[in-house]
Amino acid sequence: MGEHTSLDVDRQVGAVTRGLETRDGEGRRTLVSVISQRYDTGVADLWEACTSTERLPRWFAPVSGDLRAGGTYQVEGNASGTIESCSPPRSFQATWEYGGDVSWIAVRVDPDGDGARLTLEHTADAEKVEAFWERFGPGATGVGWDLAFLGLATYLSVGTDAPVEADGWETTEQGRRFITASSAAWAEAGIVSGTPRAQAEAARDRTTAFFLGEGPGAE
Repeated sequence: MGEHTSLDVDRQVGAVTRGLETRDGEGRRTLVSVISQRYDTGVADLWEACTSTERLPRWFAPVSGDLRAGGTYQVEGNASGTIESCSPPRSFQATWEYGGDVSWIAVRVDPDGDGARLTLEHTADAEKVEAFWERFGPGATGVGWDLAFLGLATYLSVGTDAPVEADGWETTEQGRRFITASSAAWAEAGIVSGTPRAQAEAARDRTTAFFLGEGPGAE
């Protein structure tokens, strides 16, 4: 994996905080996944790393479009959407449209001691995703965000030039360990939020197998 081998997988898993919330508003109930991590850089640099079309491909993926409030974006090979609000260098909100479904992301950058903290909330309509969450749990999307936060941590610390997933890292012993630990952490977040342990652990196992290429897809 090149530079990624210099990153402590267990430390990275522990550096991320994960939470799940159920919210009611505007006539609908939503399920919200929250992921957050502190980075050893300033607010302006972290904001630029998360919003610059030149820097995003170095740790996440190429992103094209009109990256301003009211503009649209396309993540190469992934989601597209509309940027609903943007307040540089602290926050933006956007739709996250993939596979015919629409959810929402809210990204916030805050000072944190002598560093900066990135927090991402991914919100989905509960009615549309409850069956999916019951089967796969929050890790179905959470592991993907964990991989992105790992890519960002690696980029900011050692200057990697590619997303974590780009070269088969997930098939290495280190990658498999990270995915397994991330999936387990999201299952624990689900248990804390009220999911019965047996259900959360069964969903964890299905999601882990999917990300490791050992189980059926999340159809």
